[in-house]
Amino acid sequence: MSRASKLTLAATGLGTAGIIYFVHWAQENDRAAMHRGVERDMEKQRVRQERQAEFEMQKRLEEEYLKLQTVTAITDNQNPAGNSPGGNN
Repeated sequence: MSRASKLTLAATGLGTAGIIYFVHWAQENDRAAMHRGVERDMEKQRVRQERQAEFEMQKRLEEEYLKLQTVTAITDNQNPAGNSPGGNN
C-alpha cells in the first residue's frame, strides 16, 4: 500500500470514529435533557399537589371556623355598640 493510501485510510478511520463519538455524545446529551424535563415536570406536579392540599386544608379550616363563630358584616353606617361614628356619646 502506498503512503497516500495509508494516510487516507487512517484519516477516514479517525473521521468515522470522531463522527460516531460525536453522535453518541449528542444522543446522551439529548437523553439527559429530556430526563431533566421529566424531573422538572414531576417537581411542578408535586408543588401543585402540595398547594392544592394546602388550599383544601385552609378551606376546611375556614368552614370549621365559620361553624364555631358567627360572622356578621358591619358597614361604615352601622355601629354595633350603638354609638355615633364620631364617638360623641
